[in-house]
Amino acid sequence: TKKSARDNQGLFVVEGIKLVEEAPKDRLVSIYATEEALEENPSLMDHRDLLFLVTDKVFAKMTDTKTPQGVLAIVKKEESSLDSLMEGDKVPLLVFLEDLRDPGNLGTILRMSEAAGVTGIIMSKETADIYNPKTVRSTMGSIYRMPFAYVEDFIGSLKLAGEKGIKIYAAHLNGCDDYYNLMYKQASGFIIGNEAAGISKDILDIVEKKIKIPMLGEVESLNAAVAGSILMYEAARQRRL
Repeated sequence: TKKSARDNQGLFVVEGIKLVEEAPKDRLVSIYATEEALEENPSLMDHRDLLFLVTDKVFAKMTDTKTPQGVLAIVKKEESSLDSLMEGDKVPLLVFLEDLRDPGNLGTILRMSEAAGVTGIIMSKETADIYNPKTVRSTMGSIYRMPFAYVEDFIGSLKLAGEKGIKIYAAHLNGCDDYYNLMYKQASGFIIGNEAAGISKDILDIVEKKIKIPMLGEVESLNAAVAGSILMYEAARQRRL
């Protein structure tokens, strides 16, 4: 549960049979299960060399969920390089997250990014820890498959993307263009800002295109994960045409 421990050891915890079974085999360090969980999920025996059987009482001390499934694993962390996210076989579709703080939002964005065909996620160093247990659960397994990287110089990463021909769009309430009026078939990236403060002025000053999501009623803003999903799926829709 401590970020410092995860960082120092390069490991994180996943809970539940789905997240344990989907973990890449070469990244699994150890698996802990109760007798009941093992009986219900005999496939865990495929990892018998990594498997430790624990009592219900011990497992209750190990878990941070209210209704534990009786199985958890220790997994090696893995992060992509910035260059690898901006180059590859696919036309880049990137999501840039500036200081996103809510673990649940971050996990949902990872999951939606995979579903929408995003090629990589780039996060400022102040963004929530992607290995936070709540974030990991929210990803529903996408944490293993969605390439991502944290960067010290967030503005620098945006400038690098521009140099590589990736067009950056900032989601902003005062955007000049409705998001669905622009084309995202070319190499593109969306910036999603902090839940409370939005995208910082320093970043808005260097972004060529500011786009908005039209809203009716008296709603002032959308949840960061919801806004990101709308933009990602519009890009996915256009790329299927």
